[in-house]
Amino acid sequence: MKIVNNIKELKGYLAQERQKNRKIGLVPTMGALHNGHISLVKRCGKDNDVCVVSVFVNPTQFNNKTDLVTYPRTLDKDCALLESAGCNYVFAPSEQEMYPEPDVRKFDFGTVSSVMEGAYRPGHFNGVAQVVSKLFYIVEPDNAYFGEKDFQQVAVIRAMVKQLNIPVLINACPIIREADGLALSSRNVRLTPEQRQKAPLIARTLKESTNFVPEKSVQEVKEYVINTINADPVMRVEYYEIVDGNTMNAINSWSDTTYPVGCITVYCGDVRLIDNIKYNK
Repeated sequence: MKIVNNIKELKGYLAQERQKNRKIGLVPTMGALHNGHISLVKRCGKDNDVCVVSVFVNPTQFNNKTDLVTYPRTLDKDCALLESAGCNYVFAPSEQEMYPEPDVRKFDFGTVSSVMEGAYRPGHFNGVAQVVSKLFYIVEPDNAYFGEKDFQQVAVIRAMVKQLNIPVLINACPIIREADGLALSSRNVRLTPEQRQKAPLIARTLKESTNFVPEKSVQEVKEYVINTINADPVMRVEYYEIVDGNTMNAINSWSDTTYPVGCITVYCGDVRLIDNIKYNK
């Protein structure tokens, strides 16, 4: 496994791989890796001849500067995990390497990027599109892998690839969870022991809510989820929306879509956790 910090050097290595007709896969990450990331790396290794993993905490997607400062950075540990998972190249650039000049590009993906996370974190998805498009231009992967925990992000990246005509296949991979149901996240390490004990309530409530479909209305299911989680004093729901899984448009009735997905963000103490669930009617 090679650890590369320089764009030109990485492009040189990958050009050599392409000359050998090797298929290249990319897993973009911000580091602080856990088993969710590793599942993406293993899938990438299985589907491709060459697995590239980027480790870069992207400043342009943080609308909260405190969140940027407190985001865990564990490159040495990450590299050890990646090597054991079969990664071939780790791309760990500096901020200066990725942004020698400010990236002033503005993207418009319509509703896909303006609701939910887009509404509560202004500029977040624009920053995601900036960095992921840069990574795609640098690596030129055949396949790229993203976790479905960031469900809306996957939709945004698909819209970006279509808009910019980038020839890469976007692969969405299932959420990896702890034994008690909590979706794996780099932010979980910031939970206190009490909060960590309470946090699985999110996944448990989402799962329970699937039993009410389609007998109960969309509004009743939303109220059940929000009220159940908010009943715990440690938890506060920022939003819970049931949307069309392709457009991210909120639905009012189960008949509005064939692909209903519930997307939630919850503050557990001051740690912001996201999750989602697919509803089968």
